[in-house]
Amino acid sequence: MKIYRFAFYWLDTWILGNVIQLATQDFCKRYLNRSNDPCGRQYDQMTQAARSVPANIAEGGSRHSTSRETEMKLTDVARASLAELANDYVNWLMYQEQIPWSTHSDDHKRVTAIQLDRPDYKDDVQHLSSIHILKQKHKFDEWLNSGDSIIAANCLLVLCNRLIMMLRKQIENLLTTFCTEGGFTESLTAERLAYRTEQSMQSNAPVCPKCGKPMIKRMAKKGVNAGKEFWSCSGYPDCNGSRKTG
Repeated sequence: MKIYRFAFYWLDTWILGNVIQLATQDFCKRYLNRSNDPCGRQYDQMTQAARSVPANIAEGGSRHSTSRETEMKLTDVARASLAELANDYVNWLMYQEQIPWSTHSDDHKRVTAIQLDRPDYKDDVQHLSSIHILKQKHKFDEWLNSGDSIIAANCLLVLCNRLIMMLRKQIENLLTTFCTEGGFTESLTAERLAYRTEQSMQSNAPVCPKCGKPMIKRMAKKGVNAGKEFWSCSGYPDCNGSRKTG
């Protein structure tokens, strides 16, 4: 059986992000027109914010094995785009002289109670994941296809807020893993520093005048000494001791 290399296909956040994107595209097509959006800017803003959510989750997930830091940053971009989209739905409701559902309302509770199914893609990931996403979207058809923009906007607002909380939890988990394990890029940096420190010790490099650790050669990247080599403490950035090479 072929194992797909991108784990984000199995993330509930990515799946719900796609549901929100599809539903937002449908919402904008149904309810935005030349009267309330004459230049099409609202349409573009909402559909692009919705697209950014699964796109950045996917891009972040594809970097999982190479840089946890990049994965966290991209996941946070998805969260920020989602917050922007949620605000657009709040604005739509208030523009219609309506307010978001109370968390105690029946509709809010019913939408919140709907759980996503666990994916089972086997070896045909793109084909089966698309079927799975559409199936999850149809769980909310009662509200999304009601023909009432107020009901649809409220449903999408609940889904946006739900996904924001899911992404916050995902980022917290990524941060915990990053702090304990790092990622491929971070590990390479540590390995390179350890190698350079060992080489410096073998070549009788000077010791740091501040902390006594062995020094390694670096090249200045900016300032009046840009392009010139200098001795830098191997404990940098905890120690900024330096010496001239000459």
